[in-house]
Amino acid sequence: MNLKIDRALKTPVYIQIRSQLKEQILSGRLSDGYALPSERTLAKDLGVHRNTVVRAYNELKADGLLSSYQGVGYRVACRQETGRNGQRKKAVNWQGLIKKEYRELQSAFEDYVSKPQTESRVSFAAGMAAGEVYSAKEIADCLARIISAGDRPSYFYTPYQGDPALRQEIAGFMRTKGILANPGQIQIFSENNQALDFLVTILLSPGDKVFTEESNSPDVYRAIELAGGKVVPIPMDEEGMICENLGPLIETHKPRFIYVNSSYHNPTGIGMSMERKKRLLELSYQYRVPLIEEDEASELFFEGDRIPSLKSMDPGENVIYMYSFSLTMVPGVGISFLIAPREIIKSLSNLVSVRLVTLEWMPQHLACQFLKEGTYVRKLEDFRRIYKEKRDRMCRCLQEISGSVPLSFRKPRGGVYLWVRLPSAVDVSRLRKEAEKQGVSFLTGELFFPDQNPRGNYIRLNYSYASDRQIEKGMGILKEYMQKIQKESDLFDKPL
Repeated sequence: MNLKIDRALKTPVYIQIRSQLKEQILSGRLSDGYALPSERTLAKDLGVHRNTVVRAYNELKADGLLSSYQGVGYRVACRQETGRNGQRKKAVNWQGLIKKEYRELQSAFEDYVSKPQTESRVSFAAGMAAGEVYSAKEIADCLARIISAGDRPSYFYTPYQGDPALRQEIAGFMRTKGILANPGQIQIFSENNQALDFLVTILLSPGDKVFTEESNSPDVYRAIELAGGKVVPIPMDEEGMICENLGPLIETHKPRFIYVNSSYHNPTGIGMSMERKKRLLELSYQYRVPLIEEDEASELFFEGDRIPSLKSMDPGENVIYMYSFSLTMVPGVGISFLIAPREIIKSLSNLVSVRLVTLEWMPQHLACQFLKEGTYVRKLEDFRRIYKEKRDRMCRCLQEISGSVPLSFRKPRGGVYLWVRLPSAVDVSRLRKEAEKQGVSFLTGELFFPDQNPRGNYIRLNYSYASDRQIEKGMGILKEYMQKIQKESDLFDKPL
C-alpha cells in the first residue's frame, strides 16, 4: 500500500487518502480482507493528524469498502455476492465449527486473575509469588552465570522430559521432603495446570469418573471435563476430604483416579490431616485406585512443621505427585514437575514431543541454578515470613470488618488463600462488580464448584502478591462495599 499526500493541492487531505485507497481497492491491488494500518500508525506515516485518517476510513466504510472490528482494526470489505460460476459466496461459520465444550468454556476466572496489579489496582484473585523476595539483580546475575558457564549444548533447547540437570536437582530436593525419586521418574512442565492437562489426556476416556474435593480450582474441573471425564465432588471438612464413606463410593463409581490438593488447599486453605492421608492411601491400595496429589504450598507453613505429603507416605507407586514453584519462585517464571512411574513419564514425554516440541529453557535453568546453589531453600524462609505477615494483616482487616458485617473465616496455618463466608445479605456478585470498579479483584465462591453451587456465600482472597499497603487499601474498599450492600439489603427486606 503506497499513499502520497500533495499538500499543494486544494483537495482536503482526508479526501486524498480516501481516493487513493478506493482506487487501490477497486483495482484489486488491495485484496478483500487486506488489513489496513491502524489510524494512529497511518497518521504517523503520512505526517497528518489521526482524525484525518479516521475521517478517510469512515468515508470508505460508508462506501462499503472497509469494515472495522474492535480489537482487530480495519479490513478491505469489497466482497462480491457471487463467484465466477454464479454461485453465492458463503462465509465460514467458525462459531459452528468450534466444539461445544470449548464454546461454552467459562472465561470469568481468567478475566479476574489476568488483570495486571498496579499501584491503582489491587488483585486478591491471582495466586502469584511475592515479588519482593528475588531481586532483579539476583535474577540477572543467575542468568549471567548460566550463560557464561557454557557447559550446555544449547541454552534454547531442552529434552522433552525436561533439563537433565534440573531433574537431578529436583530428585535431591525431594529427598528433603521424604520422597525418593530418580530423574527418570520426573517430567518437567511450566505449571501444574499444564501437567494435569497432559495427565488427563493420557489417562481419561470419555465417561470416566474422577473424585476431587468438593471445592477446587476451576482449572482442575475443566481439564477433567474437557478430557471427557466426569467430576464426582467429595465433601470436605476442616481435615480435608471426608473418607468415611469413600469405600462404597469407589465401588459404585469406580473412579479412574482421586485428585487431592492436600497442602493448604485451594481455595479453603485447609491442610489434609495425617489420619485422612493414611486412610486415603489405605483405600487407594484396597481398591487399586491411583491418587494424584497437587502440592504447591507445603513449604509455606507458618505454625508447626511442614505437612508431609501423601507421596512421602506412599509405600509403592500409587501416588502421582505434582509440585509447583509458582508461589515460591520469581513471579511469572513458570516451572513445575510431576513424579510418576516410568510408564506414565514415558507417555507424558512423548505427548510433550507432539504438542510442545521443547520446553522453555530459561525457567528450567533458573530453577536448576537456584536449587544447586541452595538459594531456593534459603528463600523459602523469606517467603514464609512475608506470607505470614500478609496473612496476619489480611486476617486483622477481616476481623475488623466482622464487627459490622457478620462474616466468618478460618485462619490458615499456611499457604496463600483465605476462604471467607459472607452473610446472605451481601450479594457477592454485586460486591465483585462494585469492587472491580474501584480496582480491587477477588474470586467468588461459585467458581470453585463444578455445579456452580458454592454451598454458602463465599469469596476467596489471595494475599501473596499484594503489598502491605495494597492489602490495607483493598480490604478498606471491600469493607466499604460490604457494609453498603448489607445496609441496602436490610432496608429492602425491612417490612413496611
